Amino acid sequence: MSETDTDLERGTDELARRAERAALRLANVDEATRNEMLRSIADAIREREEAILAANATDVEAAEAMLADGEYTQALVDRLKLDETKVESIASMVESVAEQDDPLGETLAARELDEDLELYRVSVPIGVVATVFESRPDALVQIAALALKSGNAVVLKGGSEASESNRALYEAIVDATADLPDGWAAHIEAHEEVDRLLELDDRVDLVMPRGSSEFVSYIQENTQIPVLGHTEGICHVYVDADADLETAADVAFDAKVQYPAVCNAVETLLVNESVAAEFLPEIVDRYEAAGVELRGDERTREVVDVDPATADDWDTEYGDLELSITVVDDVYDAVEHVNEHGSKHTESILTEDSDTAETFMTGVDAASVFHNASTRFADGYRYGLGAEVGISTGKIHARGPVGLAGLTTYKYYLEGDGHLVASYSGEDAAPFTHRELDGAEWTPGRLSDR
Repeated sequence: MSETDTDLERGTDELARRAERAALRLANVDEATRNEMLRSIADAIREREEAILAANATDVEAAEAMLADGEYTQALVDRLKLDETKVESIASMVESVAEQDDPLGETLAARELDEDLELYRVSVPIGVVATVFESRPDALVQIAALALKSGNAVVLKGGSEASESNRALYEAIVDATADLPDGWAAHIEAHEEVDRLLELDDRVDLVMPRGSSEFVSYIQENTQIPVLGHTEGICHVYVDADADLETAADVAFDAKVQYPAVCNAVETLLVNESVAAEFLPEIVDRYEAAGVELRGDERTREVVDVDPATADDWDTEYGDLELSITVVDDVYDAVEHVNEHGSKHTESILTEDSDTAETFMTGVDAASVFHNASTRFADGYRYGLGAEVGISTGKIHARGPVGLAGLTTYKYYLEGDGHLVASYSGEDAAPFTHRELDGAEWTPGRLSDR
């Protein structure tokens, strides 16, 4: 190991130790202070707009050169760009997080075990959260804001393509929160630091990667730390036999064209055979006018003139103005296709038949399933979560857009009055009451305060 590598490893270890200490202190910072700090972050971002945009322009210029050389995609460059409107939306997002209900200290369950012996399950922060993300500099602010609101320390690692933007935004965050525990937010840049961080499962409690399928898989394969994320966003829209075709066309168009570079954009359009001849010509014309590159299976190409789809297309996240189309027999055929090729992210059915909608929505295995709505609604801000740290397609701990609740866990608090386990053992043992305390809220020393 070189001297430089050793220094990076030591630096990362110290950073993680500071984050761990900060997390324990941040968990006890009251909600009013956390909200005040969030508003300070929003103000700082607005005040530093010029510097942030200048830093971003440097990143975009370098990225466009890489695009010209074929090393970056247009989708990556699009996700990277900031402008005045975007900076304002980032600041507003931080303020919206401050307006969310406090996720900490909530009594999730309360039970009397015996007289004056009460058990409470209470929401608490996870601890130290590490996030590794690509391209989108606004992700850095989203994740930091949600971590702060939920009382977690956070380690942030953005992609090298957004390095200048990320530094500018991180500096605004840290300067605005100088009164918080030192080390609550940390920023790393080197790949070696990430590799070392992934080894620190004794200090880091959760890793949240945001990026390509290959990128997320790499994180999952190289750490013992729990990973919360999704590997792909292969989303579908199914146009049913009983769909309102005008509405269906609008939704299918929005799901692809409104912003094709994101993980909740549709990648495959499924069309019921009974409406294919009527529906496909119009939607294909609209897609082509918007510059969408279309591919279809044999049944689709019998109706419209598009390029042939290959087997790989059904399993591809394009992240661009590209779309595959297939004609299916019925809702069961649609469900089978989605479950075979989808990534458990977001799926949508367009139909006026409630029974068919139920069949699709209960039969599809995905974190979010919509009826008569664009897949683009799968987003923490649109869900009213304030923002999101990412999308989880797993089924453990958190699923779908992960907001504040996904950054909490719980503790059990037991309030007693000198109770002994010995009293509940043997032939003369006292019985437990195990009575639910509906509406009871835990507060420290609540029994002694009676």
